[in-house]
Amino acid sequence: MSDIIQLLPDSVANQIAAGEVIQRPASVVKELVENSVDAGARTIDVLLKDAGRTSIQVIDDGIGMSDTDARLSFERHATSKIRHADDLFNLHSMGFRGEALASIAAVAQVTLTTRRREDELGTMVSISGSRFQSQEPVSCAPGTNFTVENLFYNVPARRKFLKSNTTELNNILVTFERIVLAYPNIAFSLYNNGTPLMQLTSANLHQRIIDVFGKKMRSDLLSVEIETNVCRMFGFVGTPFSARKKGAQQFFFVNGRYMKHPYFHKAVQAPYERLVTQGEQVPYFIYFEVPAGDIDVNIHPTKTEIKFENEQLIWQLLCAAVKNAIGQYNDVPSINFDVEGRPDIPAMQGGGENITSMPATGSDVRYNPFEGNRKPATRPDAVYKKGEVYENWQTLFPEKSTDQSQSAPDPNLFNETQDKGQLIAEKSPHHYQYKGRYVMTAVKSGLMIIDQHRAHLRILYEEYRERMRKHQWHTQQLLFPEMIQLPPSESVVLDSLLEHLSDWGFDVSSLGGGSFAVSGVPSGVESVAAEQLLHNIISDVSQPTVDTHDDLIHHAAMSMARASAMPYGQTLGDTEMDSLVNSLFACQDVNLTPDGKRIHAILGQQEIEQLLE
Repeated sequence: MSDIIQLLPDSVANQIAAGEVIQRPASVVKELVENSVDAGARTIDVLLKDAGRTSIQVIDDGIGMSDTDARLSFERHATSKIRHADDLFNLHSMGFRGEALASIAAVAQVTLTTRRREDELGTMVSISGSRFQSQEPVSCAPGTNFTVENLFYNVPARRKFLKSNTTELNNILVTFERIVLAYPNIAFSLYNNGTPLMQLTSANLHQRIIDVFGKKMRSDLLSVEIETNVCRMFGFVGTPFSARKKGAQQFFFVNGRYMKHPYFHKAVQAPYERLVTQGEQVPYFIYFEVPAGDIDVNIHPTKTEIKFENEQLIWQLLCAAVKNAIGQYNDVPSINFDVEGRPDIPAMQGGGENITSMPATGSDVRYNPFEGNRKPATRPDAVYKKGEVYENWQTLFPEKSTDQSQSAPDPNLFNETQDKGQLIAEKSPHHYQYKGRYVMTAVKSGLMIIDQHRAHLRILYEEYRERMRKHQWHTQQLLFPEMIQLPPSESVVLDSLLEHLSDWGFDVSSLGGGSFAVSGVPSGVESVAAEQLLHNIISDVSQPTVDTHDDLIHHAAMSMARASAMPYGQTLGDTEMDSLVNSLFACQDVNLTPDGKRIHAILGQQEIEQLLE
């Protein structure tokens, strides 16, 4: 039997590596822009065509490359950022593996033009599908210019599974946001099909956040800063009023690198536990500076998962810093009674006769509250006019007597004056509301317990979904249009949804620059804030699973149903509970919410009897 193990050709090995490193156009943008940052660029421009499908061009004014380096940069594991294995634990650059350019060149047509400042001429290298095409000297500006065309042209299966241009562009914007927030001292610009999406000048961190996410963030940010021998921590957290259920801007950075860290996320959210509604999230922009040897970034090809050596200590420091920021925000400012320039008021001047005098008070020192038969004496200075106080109250109301006041109350009167939710079982033998959260009703097999919020969510979801499919929404015009400002990653999604929103009863118009005017909302959801509702819809339809029009309707209907469903704690009357139960069992799915949560449970008759044995 012949040998069956053989070495893979470089082109095949590069395509396998590209499967992990280059997943979509956003991956190309990330790798190329990070290389520009490592090259010391002060200005970085990104130009896209068709959301990166046709072309991605990244231009920087960094140090550039020599002829030899330009050709060698496309080889696997060729890098200028590490020399030894120990360097992996002392990284000061964004990239280090030397796989990015080789992976990009394996699945696209790449042209590199670069020149160092000390050289008179630059060089241009062309590679297509890992195959070297040409290299020649050219006249160009100092820095580097990468052009990546026809991504996945030689891997049709990968290109086929790319999402719509809107989805891919949104992914690029999300990636771009993470980089521009990490390096506010660098000027960035991003264009798609010639349209500017971001144009950011060099600025401080606070201004960079406002430039990316809008002026509304200016009043929503609280400064956080702490420095110890373990790490330096700085940045901003949101006020409790900036919390939202979906779409909160939340970023962690360590040594200039974006990271995801659920453990630290809990440290930020813990101080807000009793300040925001359950389920809401506050925005934050937290930056860590730690010794490079205390973290490990070489865990995953995306480099967003990072391990810390002093994780628990940093958690405590982060939590304390956030608490301090919130505490300073909640402090009541001291009242400053400034008397400079006050008018001369005679009553306030000393030495003269006061216009007013202290009111006199009187008390009966002989009064003993434990002597039941004795009535307290009236104030000695109290004078009552005739008709103000009746000496004999019973002569005016003979039907009332002191004995009646001690008798038991009328049960019927008691039932009418008590809270509706407490006596619902007496008024209705069919349904009973428990703690404003569950509706309990008798069924043949036992006792059914229905989650009222989830039941209403299912009812509204099916109603809204059907209206969207049949275009049966009516628009409720607002008295005054609401103006909303969205970051580029959200404004791109909303622009693509304008036609659908019109069919769903919204009246939204784009004003350019990420500004939108909301003049009308679907009838039935007028009570929900239009801005928050649109934020929720944008967040839901931006999910990677949204491919078809049905997926779009599903997520939009889910967002609107969540916003309109009755909250926990709402007291329901007998008629309302009847309507809720009947409407639920008229739904296509009575068991689960659209996101897969159980709506009801049944406590069987046998279980009840066993509990009472």
